[in-house]
Amino acid sequence: MALIYITCKDNAEAEKISLHLLEKRLIACANLFPIKSMYWWEDKIVNDTETVIITKAFNFERVKEEVKKIHSYSVPCILKIDVEANEEYIGWLKEVINNG
Repeated sequence: MALIYITCKDNAEAEKISLHLLEKRLIACANLFPIKSMYWWEDKIVNDTETVIITKAFNFERVKEEVKKIHSYSVPCILKIDVEANEEYIGWLKEVINNG
């Protein structure tokens, strides 16, 4: 299982991406957080606000491909972090995702 971290330009885009992944049953839930971001872009330091999606999935490659199809950024941040969880939670995730 992987924890997936995705930055988005705003809450509307994060909701759109989350709903897309939920409807495809690639994820069982998504958590959205407003964040302050500072990063290099086109030879300048950008100081901006974004929304981050944190979710869990078993198939990172499919999630990554689906996000890239609809994300507004030309270089989206889609990070995979391998994690472990309690058996009950993993069972729930598998039930929700596999029932799609």
